[in-house]
Amino acid sequence: MDRNKLWEPSAERVRDSEIRRFQGWLQDTHGVSTNSYDELHRWSIEHLDEFWESVWEYFAVIGQRGDSPVRTGESIPNTRWFPGATLNFAENLLRQADSTPDTEAVVGLHESRPREALTWEQLRRQVAALSKHLRSLGIGPGDTVCAVLPSLTQTVVALLASASLGAIWSVVNTDFGVDGIADRFAQIEPKVLITVDAHEFNGHVIDQLPQLPNILAALPTVRHHILVDSGALVSSGEGSPIPATGLDLEIPSVRFSKIVSDRAEPKYEILGFSHPLWVLYSSGTTGKPKGIVHSHGGIVLEALKANAFQYDVRPTDRVHFAVSTTWVVWNLMVDAMMRGATIITYDGAPTFERPDRHLKICSDEDATLFCTGAAVLSLAARSGASPKESYSLTNLRTIISTGSPLPTATWAWVYEHVKADMLVGSDSGGTDISSGILGSNPLDPVYSGELQGPYLGVDARTVDGAGTSVEGEVGELVMAQPLPSMPVMFWNDPSGEKFRSAYFDDFPELWRQGDWATKVPGGGFIIHGRSDATINRGGIRMGSADICQVVDSVPGVHESMVLGAELEDGDYFMPLFIVPAPGTEVDDALKAAVVQAIRSRVSPRYVPDEIFPAPGVPRTRTGKIMEVPIKRVFQGGDPAAVNRTTAAEADIVEWFVDFAHRFAENRGARPR
Repeated sequence: MDRNKLWEPSAERVRDSEIRRFQGWLQDTHGVSTNSYDELHRWSIEHLDEFWESVWEYFAVIGQRGDSPVRTGESIPNTRWFPGATLNFAENLLRQADSTPDTEAVVGLHESRPREALTWEQLRRQVAALSKHLRSLGIGPGDTVCAVLPSLTQTVVALLASASLGAIWSVVNTDFGVDGIADRFAQIEPKVLITVDAHEFNGHVIDQLPQLPNILAALPTVRHHILVDSGALVSSGEGSPIPATGLDLEIPSVRFSKIVSDRAEPKYEILGFSHPLWVLYSSGTTGKPKGIVHSHGGIVLEALKANAFQYDVRPTDRVHFAVSTTWVVWNLMVDAMMRGATIITYDGAPTFERPDRHLKICSDEDATLFCTGAAVLSLAARSGASPKESYSLTNLRTIISTGSPLPTATWAWVYEHVKADMLVGSDSGGTDISSGILGSNPLDPVYSGELQGPYLGVDARTVDGAGTSVEGEVGELVMAQPLPSMPVMFWNDPSGEKFRSAYFDDFPELWRQGDWATKVPGGGFIIHGRSDATINRGGIRMGSADICQVVDSVPGVHESMVLGAELEDGDYFMPLFIVPAPGTEVDDALKAAVVQAIRSRVSPRYVPDEIFPAPGVPRTRTGKIMEVPIKRVFQGGDPAAVNRTTAAEADIVEWFVDFAHRFAENRGARPR
């Protein structure tokens, strides 16, 4: 395979990295000698228990380790980590307040409202005050606290307050409707709901108060409400100020600002390593989302490892994540605080007033790390923006792209138009493990299109249909050993059947992630897209992302989606949907250019059967393309099974469902 090196770390950067310090510490304290990332990774998976023990020891985790083994259980789904150990996620994160109490911990940015910030000591005090209030409501370990909030400083406070007392946290963004909120929260039966009065988005102030009664009606277990009083309604002159007497609800409601003005001493519940911390959700594109539960201990260890060794986050760094609270990457942003970093939140539109809004934020706030979805970077690249001409990005050391493969053209744009000397990583992981599987490290060079390698402690492999490891060809991405941040359970899955079915049905001894990937001989990995959305022409598999990356580079194409639907009687239908750039039509000339690009840059085998114009690409609110549910409708599946509440733009999903349903009816297809 031809490889194009884009960047290599300097000797100084390697020397100053946290992972290099860890290697020195391992040598001095444990006699483990490693010189390269590959050697350290190999040791971490060959000596898995020693590695995770060393993470606890190296970072001096606050808690009682005890004398139990690192793990018990003979298989991945039966593994139990650090039995007998106790700790608290919030206590470990907030200890930075002892070292730098007056340094900013959380910065809150908005489209037009003034900048907000909490120092580490202010953050700790607000967490203590909210925790005290929740305790006064009878909330304790195992109770559920849910929130419908954007990325605000108050959202961070609420998560940490819930964690400090052992309550289970769950949040979705304010773009969810009542049905989408109920699909997630009703199943976990929250006792407390936290919402916001309003927020700014794309030049408008969105009043959130009118839908609050309907949300509460859909969540009958909620007994107490907390309102984040942002002041957005008053400052904008839109909507109505919150009545001084409070909201007219059937349950008690208290303003967030009143709660956190109280004085309280920090108090942390001592919890077992596997005590639930938060509930995240599967995409829910073909049914109600499954609640994925992660633990205090697993997330503490993973947050320390990933941020220190993969992203090289250092104490007092400043990091900005372009995220919605619904996406697991918002949780990863909070995790960066475990290293003592300042996080920069933003609740506005990603392209408000400029296509590279987030890079302007990085400049204004002197960010050292920027994490975003690949689509945000690609949008800025297609706009013709050149941030290095407008902004000062001197302190920016790293950009991490995730959510989908980073197109080759976008990779080149970042190095040419943002900054030449920095690590640009494309990382792949998921909600399932609340972290990454493949991605970045500060010791190795960056090659175009490649993820540098597996994270430490992650035994990642690509395998064929028999579960045998393969290199240099497309295979299923799997993990052959457990991780502490794997789910402790799925919600309402007492037998563990749903959990095992989700990851172990195809390879009983391996965790199947659901991605196609290629291990580059002597190099990193290439992600080709979801394996359940594979294009399979004549038995030759191709990732949908590989095709769309080429299509999207054709002038006049804004974005695209390709499907490969196995039909009755052995038929196969491969449609390509193109969203044209403004002022462009999907005419014969554009179709011909697309076909030629696929023929010359992919293979004639993958020329689509038909090309159709589309109003957009159907995505979930976390940015995942909804290929699988649309494909099932093409195959004759029930259109009602496509969950519209999870969609970022329901009208676009409806267009595709109608299109696919008409196709299936015209063929007389039966459900497959």
